[in-house]
Amino acid sequence: VQLQASGGGLVQPGGSLRLSCAASGSIFEIYTIGWYRQAPGKHRELVASVTSGGNTDYADSVKGRFTISRDNAKNTVSLQMNSLKPEDTAVYSCNAGIRYGTRYFDRRDYWGQGTLVTVSS
Repeated sequence: VQLQASGGGLVQPGGSLRLSCAASGSIFEIYTIGWYRQAPGKHRELVASVTSGGNTDYADSVKGRFTISRDNAKNTVSLQMNSLKPEDTAVYSCNAGIRYGTRYFDRRDYWGQGTLVTVSS
C-alpha cells in the first residue's frame, strides 16, 4: 500500500492550492484520512480529516479556508486550500488508516510523502 501526495508549490498570500493524495495497492477499506502539516521548528499538526462516512474536522486555524474531500471510488483525498497565509507554509502529508487484508486486524496507518507548500510574496 502506498500513499502518493501531490499539489504543493509556491503561492502568494491570498492564493489557492489543491493537494491530492492517492492510495494504491492492496486496499480493502480506507478509514479516516487526514492531512497533517509541519512547519520549520514546529510540531506536526492535524489540519483536516475526513472519516469513511464523510464527516470532516478542521483545525481552528484553517476553518472556513480549507476543504477536505474524498473519493472512495478512486481512493483519493483532496485538500482545497483557499485564502492562504504565510503561516500556512509547511510540509503537508496525508495519513490514512487502511485495511490491507481480509482479516479485521489487517490494518495500519500509512503516510504519504510530504509536499511543500510555501506561501510568500
